[in-house]
Amino acid sequence: MDGNLRFAGAVKRDPAIDVWLNGQAPELGAIAQEWFVRLRDYGGDVRELMHDGCPIACVADAPFGHVNVFRAHVNVGFFFGAELDDPTGLLEGSGRRTRHVKLKPGAALDFAALSTLIDAAYADIKSRLAAE
Repeated sequence: MDGNLRFAGAVKRDPAIDVWLNGQAPELGAIAQEWFVRLRDYGGDVRELMHDGCPIACVADAPFGHVNVFRAHVNVGFFFGAELDDPTGLLEGSGRRTRHVKLKPGAALDFAALSTLIDAAYADIKSRLAAE
């Protein structure tokens, strides 16, 4: 392991995130809000901040997930997604570390599989922090 990404300024609840979520187009904003709330409420040690224009969920100051809104879809992303087990094939991307799940209004979604990825991303960052 070559160290964890860290974001200074993560707090328990960042009001800028709610402003951002409420400023999105209603159909996409509702999707982003649903999934960011799941990240936000995951555990008592979850902190959050806005970074590069999107909401980030961290354990302490180490990010594990984010949401972002695009013209026709929402991404739920994972900072170490390339290392997560993804038996249903939801994750997209080809970067060295990050992966995301693309959510489109009206499209079918494997809710359980995405929830499992969030579980795994949270557990992964906690184990990375414990190993430091």
